[in-house]
Amino acid sequence: MRKWLPLVAICTGTFMLLIDVTIVNVALPDMATDLGTSFSQLQWVVDVYALALAALVLGAGSLADLFGRRKLYLIGLVLFAVASLASGLAPDAGFLIVARALQGIGGAIMFATTIALINTSYEGRDRGTAFGIWGAVVGASAALGPILGGALTELSWRWIFFVNLPVSVLAVVLTLAAVHEAKQPGAPRPDVPGIVLFSLGAGGLVFGLVRAASDGWGSTQAWAPMVAGLVVLAGWVFVELRRPAPMLDVRLFASRSFTGIMAGALVLNAAAFAALIYMSLWLQSIGGLSPLEAGCVFIPLSALSFGVAAFAGRALQNRPPRLVLAGGLLLVGIGSLLLGLVDGDSTWRVLVPGLAVLGAGVGMANPTLASAALASVPRERSGMASGAVNTARQLGFALGVAVLGSVFTARAGAVLSGAGASDPSGTASALTAGQAGQLIGAAPEPDRAGLTDLFASAYAGGLRDVFLVCGGLGLLGALVVLLLVRAAAPSAGHQPQARPQGAPADAH
Repeated sequence: MRKWLPLVAICTGTFMLLIDVTIVNVALPDMATDLGTSFSQLQWVVDVYALALAALVLGAGSLADLFGRRKLYLIGLVLFAVASLASGLAPDAGFLIVARALQGIGGAIMFATTIALINTSYEGRDRGTAFGIWGAVVGASAALGPILGGALTELSWRWIFFVNLPVSVLAVVLTLAAVHEAKQPGAPRPDVPGIVLFSLGAGGLVFGLVRAASDGWGSTQAWAPMVAGLVVLAGWVFVELRRPAPMLDVRLFASRSFTGIMAGALVLNAAAFAALIYMSLWLQSIGGLSPLEAGCVFIPLSALSFGVAAFAGRALQNRPPRLVLAGGLLLVGIGSLLLGLVDGDSTWRVLVPGLAVLGAGVGMANPTLASAALASVPRERSGMASGAVNTARQLGFALGVAVLGSVFTARAGAVLSGAGASDPSGTASALTAGQAGQLIGAAPEPDRAGLTDLFASAYAGGLRDVFLVCGGLGLLGALVVLLLVRAAAPSAGHQPQARPQGAPADAH
């Protein structure tokens, strides 16, 4: 049994860092009330964590190769724990956003070392078993976040962060006791210019999209950072093409299969998980559910996601990845369109069929992404491909939350404007910040029933458009994967090697 302690240590950290991508969703209404946040601040509480993961997970791998993977994993755990404590103690939204960014940096350092630690801790059949268990943990984490978040928020939203402290201590103890140190001889230096440029470019793009949700698409405050972000990302590509050991060899995108898989990873997280923030707000602020009740609504998503991945994963791994990924994205698209049946009179029950189909799609596509990415590149680029998948997932989530914010506020504002509401855009932003109850409570008694119905219609309209966009993304992603990804199944036993950066790499 002792031989599996390294895997327990690695999976404990992995589960904790990935569940924190979505655990905050159900707690957002309580956060908004307690801290007096705006809608854009709520978006950043969710987005800044995913953005830090996306921007830094590739670059952190080279640090692990250079200085030691166990050492970096422990540093990431400690930073994650300290940032979790700071998040739980946050006195205002700005402090919480900064703490969440630090939490994301710690999570990226941890995530960048996990595969390499498994690779050096196990051999032969045990290695395959370890990767299978780790993959199941990865697949279940995001889907379980809302349920666990709902249970903890019943105590206080701050407990979704405080709970990380004992888990971090356990992971540190297990890592010190059971995980051996490993470095990569002759590992390249970190690609600092690449890391900085990618972080600034992706951050500018997401910042502009978030501003567009609150200020409108015609605002200079929205367009300027988006354009600047795209220019910086173009500069990043230019720099990466000329570096001997880049954080990501952009020439890999010359492979149609690799490009299709990266697009599939980005779309999967955008279409499947980015809408959860808006569902959680609707269930509580309009539906009147408690955080725990709202979290339990997501059980079909969690159960089907985990069940399909666990029980059908082995059979699906032997199928052509283009069919498995496209099938999963197709189900995500169909599930999102089913969720789009929501209207002003709907209750949480209308979400159940769509969440079930969505979960089946996630469970079908998720386990295949990493193996398909590894099969699409030369073996010496396996670690880089694995890291790129993780980057695409988290970037898709961050971009999805930002884009869907604009979709939501535009439709909700249009419904409010059509009903003659004063300041429809401001009211829409207040609704998306979970303030429906406060707005209704502040209105004169005779107007409250009418306002309740109007807010329900506005929120349902915004939510419906969000689901339609997610459905379209899922269907488009399925088509892109079918057109680009090769038909061959991944080669058996293609596990990552032991280095993650510009050369043979694996810490992702």
